[in-house]
Amino acid sequence: MGSLASNYAPLDVTLSHGSGAWLTDVNGTRYLDFLAGYSAVNFGHCHPTLTAAVHEQLDTLTLVSRAFKHDLLEPFADALTALTCTEMMLPMNTGAEAVETAIKAARRWAYLAKGIPEGTADIIVAANSFHGRTTTIVSFSTDPDARDHYGPHTPGFTIVPYDDADAVAEAITPTTAAILVEPIQGEGGVIIPSSDYLPQLRALADHHNILLILDEVQAGLGRTGYTLAQQRTGVAGDLTTLGKALGGGILPVSAVTGRADVLGVFTPGTHGSTFGGNPLACRVGIAVVHLLETGEFQARARKLERPLRERLTALHERGLITAFRNVGLWAGVDVDPAHGATAKDVCIGLRDRGVLAKDTHGSTIRLAPPLVITEQELHTAMDAFEETLVSTR
Repeated sequence: MGSLASNYAPLDVTLSHGSGAWLTDVNGTRYLDFLAGYSAVNFGHCHPTLTAAVHEQLDTLTLVSRAFKHDLLEPFADALTALTCTEMMLPMNTGAEAVETAIKAARRWAYLAKGIPEGTADIIVAANSFHGRTTTIVSFSTDPDARDHYGPHTPGFTIVPYDDADAVAEAITPTTAAILVEPIQGEGGVIIPSSDYLPQLRALADHHNILLILDEVQAGLGRTGYTLAQQRTGVAGDLTTLGKALGGGILPVSAVTGRADVLGVFTPGTHGSTFGGNPLACRVGIAVVHLLETGEFQARARKLERPLRERLTALHERGLITAFRNVGLWAGVDVDPAHGATAKDVCIGLRDRGVLAKDTHGSTIRLAPPLVITEQELHTAMDAFEETLVSTR
């Protein structure tokens, strides 16, 4: 056992360089990146606009803490709220911190604005969700690896099946503060709900005067072909959590955006973060917003959705995969380990053919290349995927 804790089991590849959709290991071997840092690298590795912003900011100001103002914090807030069509934002660092912030905001709003008795606020969540690794969040995880041996668990959550609005309706009580779901479950295997799921949740939230919190840490910022995945069904969350790609694949940047009356329940001293909204993070965040304002990345994801689906459909028709789900440049692909290979086996085979991807739950491979990938590069990776599947039969 070495000096590094073994909380990950990475593929046996040691990377040293990245550019666009490509990664290079210490031996000079190049790979197409089909994980994109769990969507943190939506704009590709070392995007010149983003790295230029970082280099310039490093020479001016990197951190002052929120004890003082700085010249980029309000411009970042203005840019992000304009991009997401929201009223207010609160900057944090990691996606899990953004979700924790949304949970705290929902509870505080429930007590101060709605009048729910103190200490009783409940939040309805979905089974097989992934919102982070903090103690509170794993308390409502249904994944034993994430949850087991971390108790006592935080109360205040009711778990219902995903993509089941009727179950949500039945779970609502006078002490319900919010509904918290992913518009698409990423870690769960790119699970895309029915088209009426989010609209039904929106209607339930409006009817019962509770909050709809949408976790877009993985799904947001271009991955699905839209700035926010919720826009696919015309729904707007009361609070939306963002992260990963908001830092441009360079540093942790996250935020909660949404209604001013909800985020406005925070007052000085009631919530905070030393690094949240630091000047370097704001500079990168503003640059990310400017990239998305052009619509180029959203359009590319929409354009490449079709060829990706066509290639996956062909694999399914040949019986090489058991099922798949895809939207934009994002797919969950199921294999049957009984046919000779687990999802991790397939990822190892892909690595050996120059493509890096990640398995989840033993039988699903997630495909999520950077949004800068070309159609030819996409086909190159899918050729390798097909060859790998054939070789493992």
